[in-house]
Amino acid sequence: MSQGWCTVESDPGVFTELIEKIGVKGVQVAELYELSAETMDALKPVYGLIFLFKWVKDDKDNRATLDNLPNVFFAKQVISNACATQAILNVLLNRQDIDLGPELTRFKEFSSGLPADLRGEQIGNCAPIRVAHNSFSRPEPFVFDQKAATADDDVYHFVGYVPVGNNVYELDGLKSGPILLGEFTENKWLDVARPAIQERITRYSQKEIRFNLLALVRNRREVYEEKKAKLSVSQKQLEEKLKNSLDSEEKKKYQGEIKEKEGEKKELDEKIRAEVKIREEWASENVRRKHNYIPFIYNLLKILAEKGKLKELREEGKKESLKRDKKNAEKKKADANKKNSKCSNGER
Repeated sequence: MSQGWCTVESDPGVFTELIEKIGVKGVQVAELYELSAETMDALKPVYGLIFLFKWVKDDKDNRATLDNLPNVFFAKQVISNACATQAILNVLLNRQDIDLGPELTRFKEFSSGLPADLRGEQIGNCAPIRVAHNSFSRPEPFVFDQKAATADDDVYHFVGYVPVGNNVYELDGLKSGPILLGEFTENKWLDVARPAIQERITRYSQKEIRFNLLALVRNRREVYEEKKAKLSVSQKQLEEKLKNSLDSEEKKKYQGEIKEKEGEKKELDEKIRAEVKIREEWASENVRRKHNYIPFIYNLLKILAEKGKLKELREEGKKESLKRDKKNAEKKKADANKKNSKCSNGER
């Protein structure tokens, strides 16, 4: 029996570390708070998008899926709890401009000739992918048998959006194949993906407001360092022109341009420092996610019990819980009265 897959928190720091553990180089995950063109442009190059939403059983999606597309990598989801990693892989394995690393390169070569369901099975059988995914499992004091989700459970699903050739595809592991969203020109594939994601949000927003949109982008620090290196080359060229110029107006022009380049480099230095800080915070948060706090909690409770403090704290906790429940009930009642008052006044 194969090892199970843990649930993974939807977080850019988690997913960035996950894909780096698999061996992918120069890619990170960024969280998006809006779908505007300006936001997308600021993150270019964007390799693909991952949309997280609450799965609805009766979702009526009658869009046609495509089969036998040799240039599109698509794997069906056959592994429980793997939809986040699967959506990310469906994007990564469709990009020709990403360094996948040796493990994913071998996986792609091996699985490319397989049908979508067998590709999904091979994801489950690929030890490096499974180990990277399960490295984010939380320590549990008790192990329970896995059970299928019920109608009352909140089940979330990840869907990928990626350009392949001149087309944009939606890759949903629960479908039988990719969904063609449309053609694009001049590398403007995001203009095709954006309305498709917005349509999903609009469709679900009457019942559900919990969405999450992530972008797979080039490592931001590398982008800024590359821009800074180009600025340094340009600045040296200007300094050489300044040195050889005899015209006072021309010298003034070069001096202004050099100063401008210096300002741009300082801005990039600030962005690089910000990226370093973000990475440090991600690393710290991921350590806390994986850390086993159970021994600490056990020993804390033991010490409190030995000092006779546990019962007292428990009673205080119960009082706080009752206060909170009472406050919530009062708020609920006030909201209901407000709604009834509006209805009695003829407001809709």
